[in-house]
Amino acid sequence: MICFDRFTLANGLRVIVHHDPSTPIASFNLLYDVGAKDEHESRTGFAHLFEHLMFGGSVHIPSFDKPLQEAGGSNNAFTSNDITNYYSTLPVNNLETAFWLDSDRMLSLAFSEKSLEVQRNVVIEEFKQRYLNQPYGDVWLLLRPLAYKEHPYRWATIGKEIAHIENAKMEDVKEFFYKHYGPENAILCVAGNVTIDRVKALSEKYFGSIPKREKYQRKIHPEPKQNEYRELTVERDVPANAIYKAYHMCSRLHPDFYAIDLISDLLSNGPSSRLYNTLVKEKGVFSELSAYVMGSHDNGLFIAAGKVSKGFDVRKADELLEQELNRLTTEVVEDVELEKVKNKLQSTKIFREVSSLHKAMNLCLFELFGDAEMINLEMEKYDNVDANQIRMVAQDLLRKENCSTLFYLSK
Repeated sequence: MICFDRFTLANGLRVIVHHDPSTPIASFNLLYDVGAKDEHESRTGFAHLFEHLMFGGSVHIPSFDKPLQEAGGSNNAFTSNDITNYYSTLPVNNLETAFWLDSDRMLSLAFSEKSLEVQRNVVIEEFKQRYLNQPYGDVWLLLRPLAYKEHPYRWATIGKEIAHIENAKMEDVKEFFYKHYGPENAILCVAGNVTIDRVKALSEKYFGSIPKREKYQRKIHPEPKQNEYRELTVERDVPANAIYKAYHMCSRLHPDFYAIDLISDLLSNGPSSRLYNTLVKEKGVFSELSAYVMGSHDNGLFIAAGKVSKGFDVRKADELLEQELNRLTTEVVEDVELEKVKNKLQSTKIFREVSSLHKAMNLCLFELFGDAEMINLEMEKYDNVDANQIRMVAQDLLRKENCSTLFYLSK
C-alpha cells in the first residue's frame, strides 16, 4: 500500500505528497499532460523538442542544471506519445531548489533564438543517430504509420521527419509552450521524508502565483477498427532479418489491459516463457524474440518482434510465430503457468516500489489516468484475471486482420 496526500492549487496544479522516511533523498516529479499525440501532423516532434528546451534556461534562471548540481541533485526527462515527464532527485534539505527551478520554467522559458538553435540541432542529431544511422533504428518510423491511419500515434515522439524540427519557428515554439506547459496541465508529486505542510508551503510559494491558462481540449480522431491484414517489407544494411508484428489493443485504462499484459508475460517474460522455449531454445528459429504492450493512454499496440536466425526463411519464421501466438486463442492456459507469471509480475512491482522516484512517477501517471489511488488497486486487477479471460481476450487481440507486420530484411 502506497500512502499519499494530495491537494490542488487555485491555478489548477495538482500536487501529490508521498511520505517516505526511509530515504534522505527527495524525488520531485512533474508530469505535463502533453505528448506527441498533441502535435499537428505538419509540425511533429515538438513535445520532444520541448523536453530539451525546458533545460535551456528560463526567464529568471539562465541554467537549470548548475543550481541543481550545486544542491547535490540530478535530473532528467522523457517524452512519450502521451506525456512529458521531468524529474529531479536531491537531498531533502535542498528540496526548495527543485521548486524554484521547475516553477520558473513553468512560468516562462527564456525563448532565445540561441537556445532554440542549440536544442534544434541536438534533436536533429538525435534523429539521425538513433533513427536513421542505427541498425533497426527506423522501425517505429515504419511500423507506426503501418498500424495507425487516423490517430496521431502514427508518428514517433522524435517526429515524422527532420524537416518539421528544422523549420520550427520561434512563434510556433511559444504557441506550443503556452498551450501545454501551464499549471492546469501539470501534476506534481514529491516523495521522500517530507510533510504535506512543507510541500504545501513550497507549492504556494513557488507555483501559486503562476497564472492559470486556458485548458487545452483534445480533439483526436480515434483509430478505426482494423479489418484487414497489412504488411510492409523493407531492406536495410542490418546483420539479421527481423519481424515486427503489431496488433491493435485496448487503452491502458481498459479492464482487458491486465489480461493482455499477462499474455505478453506468458509469451516472453524470461527464459521459461513460451516464445523463448519453443522458437529460440528448442527450434532455433529466432535468435531473440519478445512480446510486450505499449500501455498507451488511448488504444495501443501489442507487439511481437524478433531477429530471425541466420539461414532460416523469414516467411516460415513468421508462420511459426503466428502458430505459437494462436495457441493462446485455442488452448486454456494452465493455472500453474498463469500463477507463475502473476507471481513474477508482483515481485517486480514490489521491487520497483522500493524507489521513491518510481513511486512519484507512477502516482503522477495514475492521477492523470483519473485517480492516483489506482496505484494500489493494480495487483488485484492482475490477480482477478483467469485462464478463460486470457483465451477470450487473445481471440479478439490476435486476429490476422488485426495485425500489421513489418518484414525488416538484411540486404
